Amino acid sequence: MKKIYLLIAFLLAETLYSTAQNLPAVNLSDIDGAVFNTSRFNNTNGKPVVLSFWATWCIPCINELTVINEKYDSWKKTAQFEFYAISVDDSRTTKKVQPLVNGKNWNIEILLDKNQDLKRALNLVNIPYTLVVKDGKIIYKHSGYVEGDEDILFTTIKENQ
Repeated sequence: MKKIYLLIAFLLAETLYSTAQNLPAVNLSDIDGAVFNTSRFNNTNGKPVVLSFWATWCIPCINELTVINEKYDSWKKTAQFEFYAISVDDSRTTKKVQPLVNGKNWNIEILLDKNQDLKRALNLVNIPYTLVVKDGKIIYKHSGYVEGDEDILFTTIKENQ
């Protein structure tokens, strides 16, 4: 039975890699309010870009980003990549993003998808949701978070740098 699950996982991963989806160009904003267009992810000199979708009310999201933030500096020493945590908080809860980020001492780049334009363009339903983009193409997708998922993410980053 375990072999069947491994085979299914391999086939799903293979399908994902062989049918890499393009990342849509959408305007987001950084935490200071400056416009940030996702087309920037098309020109990263071959470096993978991690996009982690989250919200202030999502406990698994906060747990995932806290663990990633703890490992971030050591990851950056061994791999070349960019990382963006994209808040999908709406206009009512966006004001909670900055205090949460400051309170958690996250030193990762935060972007805001206030109208959930990127989330909708990607047909994302649940968060946390993590993508790895390389040369404008989505090469990895993962929904949800359990302890250890960050290790799989980092392996994906290293394999695609």
